Amino acid sequence: MNHQDYIKKILTGITFLFCAAWLPVSASAADEYTIDPAHSFSEFSIRHLVISNVKGGLPDISGTVLYNENDVSKSSVEVTLKVASINTNIKDRDDHLRSPEFFDVEKYPEITFKSSRVEQTETCLMITGILTIKDIAKEVSFPFKLIGPVVDPWGKTRIGAQATLTINRHDYGLTYNQVLEAGGLIIGNDVNIELNLEAVKK
Repeated sequence: MNHQDYIKKILTGITFLFCAAWLPVSASAADEYTIDPAHSFSEFSIRHLVISNVKGGLPDISGTVLYNENDVSKSSVEVTLKVASINTNIKDRDDHLRSPEFFDVEKYPEITFKSSRVEQTETCLMITGILTIKDIAKEVSFPFKLIGPVVDPWGKTRIGAQATLTINRHDYGLTYNQVLEAGGLIIGNDVNIELNLEAVKK
């Protein structure tokens, strides 16, 4: 083997080792996105007097999305909601919801969700994680939809996520209620939650 062939062989080996080390990292790397509160919202609805639904929202929302486009199962999300921002368009009701009879925002200012796994089923994407309300942490699983990524007119890459889930508020220490004369409850136990997130790539 002459000198040039020997050098070529060494360089080929170095290139192979470099690529072998680099490719798995690239395949598993996730892009980090920051939730855009101006274009994200969390809404809820709950039965009132058995006959209607009352809706509200928690507009103060923040968090991070790690999105792996090559393998969505390696993605994750963390969301924080400031409970003091609760808004049902009725001040007295909002103040009551912030009080110790409901969320007790002075003691428990945040609702959080932190995912533990993402799975692709035959019909949809499923996310599982820990939902914490009033320092009570419980595992929940629910379907969600990913949209994007897209590039906005200012050159920023964005991704969207939509999800709905239902929880029993009693599971999280939200037990306030009154019984109607006919036997029904003033406030239902099931809370329907809708999340619409838009996040910007760092």
